[in-house]
Amino acid sequence: MISTGIGWLGVCLCTLGYLLLSIKKLTPESWGFQILNITGGLCLLITAIIADDTPNAVANLLWASIGFYALTKGWRTRGTSGKD
Repeated sequence: MISTGIGWLGVCLCTLGYLLLSIKKLTPESWGFQILNITGGLCLLITAIIADDTPNAVANLLWASIGFYALTKGWRTRGTSGKD
């Protein structure tokens, strides 16, 4: 039951991120978009691990990792450019 709830939360977060991106409320570079992707991907990763669904677990690990990479790259870029 908890696993299913975590899975649905992941679906909602990833879908919300895509919706907000599609209607131009977020940009691909925005922290909000990346946080939605990272959190949603991690929720789906947890559910996939519990269900012993390795391909889905790997896909969501990659999804969350890409979001984390983009987020940390943004932090580094802001730090070196002097902009807040």
